[in-house]
Amino acid sequence: MKTVYKTRGVCSSAIELEVEEGVVKHVNFIGGCRGNTQGVARLAENRPVEEVISLVEGIQCRNGTSCPDQLAKALRSLAE
Repeated sequence: MKTVYKTRGVCSSAIELEVEEGVVKHVNFIGGCRGNTQGVARLAENRPVEEVISLVEGIQCRNGTSCPDQLAKALRSLAE
């Protein structure tokens, strides 16, 4: 499943995601700190969704969230 998640409270404006059979296949942050978002994306790819969520959920940067935390929210939104 491919989707685009609109982020809130961070420098990136959106996250493009592809998830297949509970595994994160592709992550691309639109905007934000390129080096950090590329690193988070590469670390998330080919991991189970629940594992990625448990690793990045709750990480704080500004406004009570972060790009990694927004990734967790995006992945959770797929289950809804």
